[in-house]
Amino acid sequence: MKSKLTAAVLTSLLALSPVANANLSVNLGAINVNPDNSGSIINEAPTLGLRGDSNTQLGITIDYAFNDQWVLELVAATPFAHDVEGTGGLAGNKIADIKHLPPSLFAQYHFFDSSSEFRPFIGAGINYTTFFDEQPSAALKATLGTDNVEVKLDDSFGFAAQAGFNYMLNEQWGLHAMLSWMDIDTDATVYANGQQALTATVELDPMVAMLGVKYKF
Repeated sequence: MKSKLTAAVLTSLLALSPVANANLSVNLGAINVNPDNSGSIINEAPTLGLRGDSNTQLGITIDYAFNDQWVLELVAATPFAHDVEGTGGLAGNKIADIKHLPPSLFAQYHFFDSSSEFRPFIGAGINYTTFFDEQPSAALKATLGTDNVEVKLDDSFGFAAQAGFNYMLNEQWGLHAMLSWMDIDTDATVYANGQQALTATVELDPMVAMLGVKYKF
């Protein structure tokens, strides 16, 4: 349901794109989410912690230029999938598999004028991350002594910052590269036999990198 809602919002935004005309461009390429794993602990056992691995998916960003310098960019991607592993006494054990979608909206300032082939930019904006399809591992079920285990992660809303560049090869085609930092924090809860067993505040705060091709309409 969450993924359908996110897709509906994205579709609605795309429906507005015809008004952009020549001000609209699309970037398509590989996008990687690499979480910061420096400090997520399990509240009931502070010597134990959690961390997620990185994942690469197909990324698409849609740019609308208000003028030569200011651009509004929507960042989207196919769903990211991460293995959540334990740290401390849980090191080496997979805790869960999770998926998420982190659509983000940035206001960008582009340097140089629009006729320049190379145009670096910086941006700031907001990120909304929705988690879904959380699957507990066999190791977690064994630790809790039951197969009736659920893992739930709350959705996140936070600040995002960005830097990157576009390099135009001709009037329509170019290269696009960007690096973003996103404030993604979520409360994770593990239920065993319907009862709350473990909780943790997971600070993902990932670096998000994208490299792709740009097409201007």
